[in-house]
Amino acid sequence: MQAKSQHKLKNRIMPFKLGKTNDIITANAGLSIFGEFLYGIGLNKAIDENLPRPGSNRGYLPSKYVMPLILMLNGGGRALEDIREISNDIGLRELLNIANIPSSDAYGLWLRRTGRNGGLERLQLVNNYYFCRYIEKEDTNNYTLDLDATGIKSEKEEAKMSYKGFKGYMPLLGHIAENGLVILDEFREGNISPSTNNLEFIRKCVRLMPPGKKIKYLRADSASYQSAIFNECESSSIKFVIGAKLDTSVKAAINNIKEEEWKSCEGFKIAETVHSLEKTKKSFRLIVIRYPYQKGIFEKEVNYEEKYTAIATNIPNSEMEALEVKQWYNGRGEYSENRIKELKNGFSMERMPCGDFKANAVFFRIGVLSYNLFKMFQLKILPKSYRKHQIKTIRWKLYNIAGKIVYSGGIYLKVRNYIYELFEKIRNNIYNFCCSYL
Repeated sequence: MQAKSQHKLKNRIMPFKLGKTNDIITANAGLSIFGEFLYGIGLNKAIDENLPRPGSNRGYLPSKYVMPLILMLNGGGRALEDIREISNDIGLRELLNIANIPSSDAYGLWLRRTGRNGGLERLQLVNNYYFCRYIEKEDTNNYTLDLDATGIKSEKEEAKMSYKGFKGYMPLLGHIAENGLVILDEFREGNISPSTNNLEFIRKCVRLMPPGKKIKYLRADSASYQSAIFNECESSSIKFVIGAKLDTSVKAAINNIKEEEWKSCEGFKIAETVHSLEKTKKSFRLIVIRYPYQKGIFEKEVNYEEKYTAIATNIPNSEMEALEVKQWYNGRGEYSENRIKELKNGFSMERMPCGDFKANAVFFRIGVLSYNLFKMFQLKILPKSYRKHQIKTIRWKLYNIAGKIVYSGGIYLKVRNYIYELFEKIRNNIYNFCCSYL
């Protein structure tokens, strides 16, 4: 019986044997190309020039922390402990001339120290520098700001309970719809309402745009349904499309819409009216969508949240009809919500490493910087066929390619024939981009 079992097992085991080699091999040859892009745009210098330096000559420069961390987040690492994978990849470190990498414990201490010493604000300067340099070269002058908050769960003792019923954090993000870049992030405690200080956040985003470029449109959910935001948009010539809260006045406005004013669409009806808030200086269009709804036997009145949604906008009907407003507003799912998912799931921002709020804020902003740099690399460096892929696909098709390091009158990265031409093309694109960038 034992011999028969061994025979069956032998037929199921692949006929290869394990061996050892002293060759320097990397499983992340494509990630080294992304690393070359980072060095080509001078990220290491920008980090060292802006972030707080170590207190002694024996400490690591800020770039020695940030550069490997960005590589790790792009490569698929999910926790500070995963920095060991970058440290253990001798081939990758050899290609990028990374001598030593701090330990995960050292990273935790550095994040706390950087959070206390103003590093969060300095990181924003770095992100804004690359954001502006990128956007200055685009043909577009008018941009759309997508505003959204997202919840991050945390079991850390210091994490606060959010309105969604879990402990964690509630960062606010501003995406530029046209290219997917994050112009600004604000890391917040979980108990902070998504509607808090949104006007000031919008103003910061407007100020961060480079000369000649401006925020022309604003899309946001009902957390930004505020008279101060509407007034600001009117005075700044920003056209807004914002989810409306179904408060008493909005319900009254809906009830005043005549039945013949509703237009039938597939699966819903749509109508519009003019509305205003108590402190708005100018009225706005209120687009109302009505869905099929059958009142339950024991219900005394209609459940407005299930039957209606409403959108406030100052875009004139001549420019965008009611149905077009609805469709454009729904585009937030692609342009904002899916990009936040990519940031959280693709770049491991769905969990925070520390119990210290400021340390986590620094980590999150490095995650945002990692995301932005990847988007720049994807849009400007990679072939067109790669430009709509998520980061997990880029890892599979590009980053996680094996390569062998060979020394022969210099250092060579040797890869299989099928990938050689792609690497050559990408490296040429990096060279041309960085020449125009500097």
